[in-house]
Amino acid sequence: MCHIRTHLMKIYRTDTFSIPLPEGHFFPAEKYPMLSRRLVEDGIVSAKDLLLPREASEEELLRVHSFDYLLRLERGEMTTKEMRRVGLPWSAALVRRARRSVGATVEAFFSALASGFAVSLSGGTHHAFSDRGEGFCLLNDVAVAARSVQHEGKAGRVLIIDADVHQGNGTAFIFRGDPSVFTFSLHGRNNFPFRKQPGDLDIPLPDGVEDGAYLEALRDGLRIVARRFKADVAVYLAGADPYRKDRFGRMALSKKGLALRDEEVLAFCRKHGLPLAVTMAGGYARNIADTVDIHTETVRLVLNAARNRRN
Repeated sequence: MCHIRTHLMKIYRTDTFSIPLPEGHFFPAEKYPMLSRRLVEDGIVSAKDLLLPREASEEELLRVHSFDYLLRLERGEMTTKEMRRVGLPWSAALVRRARRSVGATVEAFFSALASGFAVSLSGGTHHAFSDRGEGFCLLNDVAVAARSVQHEGKAGRVLIIDADVHQGNGTAFIFRGDPSVFTFSLHGRNNFPFRKQPGDLDIPLPDGVEDGAYLEALRDGLRIVARRFKADVAVYLAGADPYRKDRFGRMALSKKGLALRDEEVLAFCRKHGLPLAVTMAGGYARNIADTVDIHTETVRLVLNAARNRRN
């Protein structure tokens, strides 16, 4: 298979920076190196096309996160209760990885604004609040990236399309009352977080929802977004966890349905001339290879969209 011309868009990886976990921990950290390998093995990209991002700077992080929280996070002064809420054990390596992941999304935003599309092979840490983490999320990469492009004057109005199965509560809270950022979340009504934070548009779906009903809800939501908000740039959290065999998803989408979801979002951005940054967000399939399949297809579809944009 020939490589798609990835100079049309940039792809950022963070899997070379480890997430130290105890044996038997249920967070699927291995999906990240598996995804990078799969993209290369399937001929979708070459290894040199997968770029290492810089760490997010303190200045960038402070546009979203409190100084006290960042200081305690860096020093390892988080309480046991705080890290239990995150669901990952604290380590200096974990903090470095989190900062790289934020850096990847920041760079993806700027790259998308320059060329139309960009991808982070991590990110989507939408449960992180300004002063705390939860749900496997230490730092809110999308919020930091949105504030970064706004600060640099590259984009004034940011659209967040969150299709992770879990509501982006941290992101919604951070941008509450901010007319320059629109948060659209399509998520499980009965799933984590059990206390939702109201976003600009929330579409909660029942357990067991299948492809047809899900895609209809997505189309309805995108039509509402188009009427209510004119964006300069969009970011898409392409969670793999609505998949029917996901351990935590409680939905019943097929792999084909998830690919159709991605195509709907890409078509929306193409129609409205929106630069798009894509993050992988969650994915916890019982067989980790299923999650990697879904993420791989997302990247392939974005690359095809970037290629078609130039043709």
